Amino acid sequence: MNLVITVVGQDQVGIVARVSSILADHKGNIIDLSQRVMTGGLFTMIMQINLLEPEQFTALEKAMGGLEGELNLKIMVQREDVFRFMHRI
Repeated sequence: MNLVITVVGQDQVGIVARVSSILADHKGNIIDLSQRVMTGGLFTMIMQINLLEPEQFTALEKAMGGLEGELNLKIMVQREDVFRFMHRI
């Protein structure tokens, strides 16, 4: 199952490491990753993930939700097909 994960918030040390660690814990493989720190310290990241065990989806969402609160970020975890449908032109 392919997923798209987006992360937005104030830049701080360890965001990529923490997100990647949660992904590894839930059998997620990073296919593509783009991240940037914009003017004013706004951190943005979008990742395409292959979730090797689709039954981990709910647990992954919950873990990312915990990290979202802990680091004061906005993290969205979506199935890639849903993401593409929502962002079609």
